[in-house]
Amino acid sequence: MKIPFYPEQGTVLVCDFKGFIESEMVKRRPVIVVSPKRKHGPRLVTVIPTSTTAPRPAEKFHFKITFDPPLPDPYSDAEFWIKCDMIYQVSLDRLTLPRIGRDENKRRMYDQRVVSSATLHQIQNGIAMALGLI
Repeated sequence: MKIPFYPEQGTVLVCDFKGFIESEMVKRRPVIVVSPKRKHGPRLVTVIPTSTTAPRPAEKFHFKITFDPPLPDPYSDAEFWIKCDMIYQVSLDRLTLPRIGRDENKRRMYDQRVVSSATLHQIQNGIAMALGLI
């Protein structure tokens, strides 16, 4: 179910990259929002995808993070790579919160989290390096 709100910076969501071409991200995966929260404007958000596959070669703008507690299945791997050179601007319609399951009333439950300010700063710095701005 797509998100009905504009997420704040650092929010962890799942993005469906269906329709992209190989070498681009091409499947559902966790992403981290890097654009500031908007009140108005297009329904677009800038994200950095996560990956369990190490980049080859690893560059100074790639790093690992650990989610504690882990994200819900199927994204419960211990570590994820943040690839700051893989910046995407996607429609809010591609984004969902990670789904935990259902409560006792059969309503869907979602994992709602934001990365730490230190991790967000590391991502922002990695983006600047990947774009050759620093």
